[in-house]
Amino acid sequence: MSHGLGIAIESLVAVLLMLTIGYCWLLNKRLQRLKADEHSLKATIGELITATEIAERAIGGLKHAVRDVNENLGNRLEAATQMSAHLKSQLAESDQVVRRLSKIALAARPAEPAAAPVSASVPSAAVAPAPRVSAARAVAAAAEAFTERRRASGLAA
Repeated sequence: MSHGLGIAIESLVAVLLMLTIGYCWLLNKRLQRLKADEHSLKATIGELITATEIAERAIGGLKHAVRDVNENLGNRLEAATQMSAHLKSQLAESDQVVRRLSKIALAARPAEPAAAPVSASVPSAAVAPAPRVSAARAVAAAAEAFTERRRASGLAA
């Protein structure tokens, strides 16, 4: 019986060793997969770090560009405001000049001449006397019409 018990124990140890070898083989496979995943993860992390550095440099460049654009835009906006004020004052002055010119032209126009006699060959009802407009009055009327159009379109002050 002692030989049977020894063989049973030896058989049990052999079976346990076989199970241990099988389990070690399974763990070895899992560790190999884990190492392969670790290498791919390291490569992915390296690419992510590189992309992050590129993005940080791009953000720095964008901040610098925004600062430059903000300064240039501020300067241009200030210049445009000054130019607008200058143009507005010039338009106001030109409006006053046109008004003075129209007053001068109206004051300088000659008095209305008496109606010319109608010829006997044309009936008086058919011909109405055409109003004579002096050159100064025509210029004044044109200037007034021009300023009125400018005021109506919002271009004059």
